[in-house]
Amino acid sequence: MIFIADNQFFLILACFCIGLVGTGFLLRKPAGHRVWRLADLGWVVLGGIGALIAVLAGIYKADTGRLERQIDIAYAATSAFDRDAARFRLRFCEPAYDSDIAVLCDKIEFLSASTAGNADLPLFIAVTDQVAPLQGLQALFGRSENTSEMKEMAARADSFDPAAFTVFTALDTSTQTSVNTLRRKVPAIAGDFLILARAYDALIDQITQLKREWEYLQANAHILVLQILALCMVAFAAPFRLGKSVVDLR
Repeated sequence: MIFIADNQFFLILACFCIGLVGTGFLLRKPAGHRVWRLADLGWVVLGGIGALIAVLAGIYKADTGRLERQIDIAYAATSAFDRDAARFRLRFCEPAYDSDIAVLCDKIEFLSASTAGNADLPLFIAVTDQVAPLQGLQALFGRSENTSEMKEMAARADSFDPAAFTVFTALDTSTQTSVNTLRRKVPAIAGDFLILARAYDALIDQITQLKREWEYLQANAHILVLQILALCMVAFAAPFRLGKSVVDLR
């Protein structure tokens, strides 16, 4: 699949050239000949298949675009959580003057460490884009993707597991006990921690959903390959249809 995606422009151009050669041989046939009717039929059939696959690929690309926006949002939410967690530690944990506050500080430390894996979120965008339609046109401008690098990125994205940073529960028994105590002693600290805990839980749910959606799109990435093959078929048939028009005009 990667070979087809990387060389899609040249495959389409090769099919078009083959169609031109075939049309050159058929130009000796008079208008109304059976071969021209077959050429017209081939154009209709292949064009219809190409249009159908183009619709499917369009839906796939729309889903991909939506996923990319969700990844951007999740990455921004992760950065915001990290900033808020750092601010919490700076305000209340240096030093923690109460044992209950120390429990919350330790929990925030663990939660911040668990979200470090979200630094790989942009990989999903990069790997999804590697089979973008007509990406092979980049070769015309001197740009080409590093196939081995993309394979490595794909492997890293596949290994990205949200469960790796859901090991820590934001509100376990000891943490909830400290929160309840601080609600009576220092409500502001307890409130700030609960906001961070809820943000963490929401972030985990969002990342888990993103991983499932990304896996679904990757499992159906063959649609883009089918689109390339459909474009190859249309490129092959187009010269025959053009040849028929030329012969009819003569």
